[in-house]
Amino acid sequence: MTTAIATAPAPAAGPLEAARADLQARLAARAVRAGLSAPAVSRIGDANVLGETPAHAVPPHTATVHLTAQAVLLGPWGGSPEAGPACGTCLAMRHQRLRTRTEREALETGTETTAAGRWPALPDHAIDAAWSLHRLIVSGAARHTPGGADAALPRVTELDLETLRVRTFPLVPEAMCPHCRPFTEEAAQRAAAEATVPPLASRPKPHPDAYRLRRPADHPLPVKGLANPVCGVLGGGTWMDVTSPTTAPVAGSVFMRGYAGLTDVTWSGQANSFAHSRNLAWLEGLERYAGTHRRHRAPVVTASLDELGDRALDPRVCGLYGPRTYAKDPMVAPFDPARPLPWVTGWSLRDERPVLVPARLVYYSAGTHEDNFVFECSNGCAIGCTLEEAVLFGLLELVERDAFLLGWYGGLPLPEIDLESVHSPQVRAMVARAALQGYDVHVFDNRMDLPLPVVTGLAVRRDDGPGTLAFAAGASYDPETAVESAISEILTYIPHLPRQVAERPDELAAMAEDFDLVKRLPDHAALFGLPSMRRHAHSYLSPQRTASLTELFAGWEDRRPRTGDLLDDLLFLRDLLTGAGCDVIAVDQTTPEQRRMGLRTVATLAPGLLPIDFGWLRQRALHMPRLRTAPHRAGLVPAPLGEEDLRRVPHPFP
Repeated sequence: MTTAIATAPAPAAGPLEAARADLQARLAARAVRAGLSAPAVSRIGDANVLGETPAHAVPPHTATVHLTAQAVLLGPWGGSPEAGPACGTCLAMRHQRLRTRTEREALETGTETTAAGRWPALPDHAIDAAWSLHRLIVSGAARHTPGGADAALPRVTELDLETLRVRTFPLVPEAMCPHCRPFTEEAAQRAAAEATVPPLASRPKPHPDAYRLRRPADHPLPVKGLANPVCGVLGGGTWMDVTSPTTAPVAGSVFMRGYAGLTDVTWSGQANSFAHSRNLAWLEGLERYAGTHRRHRAPVVTASLDELGDRALDPRVCGLYGPRTYAKDPMVAPFDPARPLPWVTGWSLRDERPVLVPARLVYYSAGTHEDNFVFECSNGCAIGCTLEEAVLFGLLELVERDAFLLGWYGGLPLPEIDLESVHSPQVRAMVARAALQGYDVHVFDNRMDLPLPVVTGLAVRRDDGPGTLAFAAGASYDPETAVESAISEILTYIPHLPRQVAERPDELAAMAEDFDLVKRLPDHAALFGLPSMRRHAHSYLSPQRTASLTELFAGWEDRRPRTGDLLDDLLFLRDLLTGAGCDVIAVDQTTPEQRRMGLRTVATLAPGLLPIDFGWLRQRALHMPRLRTAPHRAGLVPAPLGEEDLRRVPHPFP
């Protein structure tokens, strides 16, 4: 069999295209000599495949060999039908998300670039290696059998052009690939059906006091497909901090494009063993993958609130910024009920009907100029092995953050929990590790008008040095679990907080004098690393009373559901929230990849609860009725709070 040899490109072609055509021609020459078909070669890395489909001499989805500036990639090849189709465009999209900030900014913002010579270099031995790998793959002789859920995935083989190192990685098919999964009316209808929250179902629990139906290690996750340097879904890999004195952290990161450009999104697990931390990290990474951007084909409704009426959630109930914020912050604009904006479909657990929710409140790194009335975060987003589990843990997070803000901005005295009354050996061990770092740990009953256990944790540095105060919170049906969760969170911050404060003393000192300078999430925790901020936390440092865990939560123990069905726990929490005047809404964020992994991810909303925000000018909680009425409703104060009662100091939530 003979095949025509491709000709070299014109001199005006870019260097990667010139190298691609050269590789194509030389592989074709080898194919002629062997009497075989030549592979099509595409290029990856000099055109933005995450925006509009770029023009290529050879589109990636038609090719089986792909040239980058550093490597030759072969595939996708192999895999089982149940993994779904994958093509070169899937690979190109995954590969682009793993590039450096400089590369991505150049590709995705149209920054002009200048070639610094001919690249990549393609000596004969590199072409021979690429040809040999291609022949192995097409002959079926190539073998790569990762274990577990990775085994079903198609694979991509990388030939490093500098070292000739050969590695093979699983490729998770890209859900938004325009070639494998083109946008059609049928695809949109199918995605809409999948994204519709179905009727809640009974979910047998392993134990009446268990609230996760599976252990993190029991989820069949394609871990090599999730993190690898060529096409990882969540990043190029994970790392362990073996020097951490308090936890065994495992983390990964990836750049995600959001409101403020590319953001380094880190996902991690912070448990007492590296194995457990890694399993938690995968789940957190997948939760953020689904929550930052919409990654399925379900249709979006674009309309104004005035047009939609009661079919839609009025975002004003979820809180807006004050007039000063909209006047001073150029990135936000007041909400206008007559302005069209994008909406996604959620489900009201209270009313048992679909409700449209502003996409801005669901996908916290995506947005348009039309819906820039707030900046949302991951508050209320959760992942689980069933919809019911994900919704339950999303709602627990909403209650936790709401209670923390009520306690902080309300300046309310919280009863301290006597740690000697907590029987958990894990809690005792964590308190001891904090003490070795020079911190005393305190925990507080932070419940307001909802009886669900919410605990605030506080670590206080004994010598009053940098990193003075570290706060965290936890919520659970089990009070001891809430305590353990809050302290575990604290321990993740203690090792780093003193350094973070020491690195920016002048900046933080200026924030302590002018709260408007508190603009980003890290500013809140770092600010309370200053010894001078102790004066704003006096209600935590000098509690009015201390009581045992049993005494404080005696009424709850008689009230909490203890059945073998997770649905009972979810409906109980729903009823608590609706009794407080809130709707309870779930929006299914689950991506097609997660659905195949047996996972569900949701964004939950309880309009009226105080939302967590970061940046002093972007505090919705300060303008919401609940901040003033909930403490009175709980019987903690004799009348609704007035402006003079509020602690108008940025919250210290990390």
